[in-house]
Amino acid sequence: MQHRTVFEVMTHDVVTADPETRFKQIARLFAEHDITAVPVVDASRRLLGIVSEADLLRATAELPDLEGRWAGVRLLSQERGLPDAETAAQLMTSPAVVAHPDWNLVETARTMHRKGVKRLPVADETGRLVGIISRSDLLRPFLRGDTAIRDEIVHDVLVGTLRLAPDTIRVTVDDGVVGLTGRVDERADIPVIVRLCRSVDGVVALHESIEYTYDNLALDVEPPR
Repeated sequence: MQHRTVFEVMTHDVVTADPETRFKQIARLFAEHDITAVPVVDASRRLLGIVSEADLLRATAELPDLEGRWAGVRLLSQERGLPDAETAAQLMTSPAVVAHPDWNLVETARTMHRKGVKRLPVADETGRLVGIISRSDLLRPFLRGDTAIRDEIVHDVLVGTLRLAPDTIRVTVDDGVVGLTGRVDERADIPVIVRLCRSVDGVVALHESIEYTYDNLALDVEPPR
């Protein structure tokens, strides 16, 4: 049973900026490519940071609006000699939170959730940028057809991994929702079956009605051989 990795679903052709790319150039990249962030790399494509829409908006917070509400703040900033954020090197978040090509998608989704980000640049072991992965990329496995999901559960999980006879468990898949019915010898096998089937790429939900012959969870004994 194979799980998709970051490398398989990420965007490989990444729009990037260099440290000297200016504010308006970055904003133009966002508009032209319909993206919301650009990794910042050096001449060797080593990842230096990432600039997002939020970074650009944060930098504009000291710019005066039409009523000039922020004029005083900006003037104070200039008087104190504080630099305006004009280039990618000044705008970027660094170090960036990164993913690695061999991560599984669950691990990647957890990292995004924990760090509160919508996308992750992907870097190899040398720190070179090799791609970028977004939330929408993580949803691609759920586009798998029901037949492909069922085939993997039956052939790879139940027969290949758990060594069950093909007719032991009946498997149905409807729009990614898996149903399992049948009978196994030991009750302890059921949570293992459920866990492995639920981990198949594309499974949205799983419902089981599997019966058992021996309740070895309650009795803590081996069934008769």
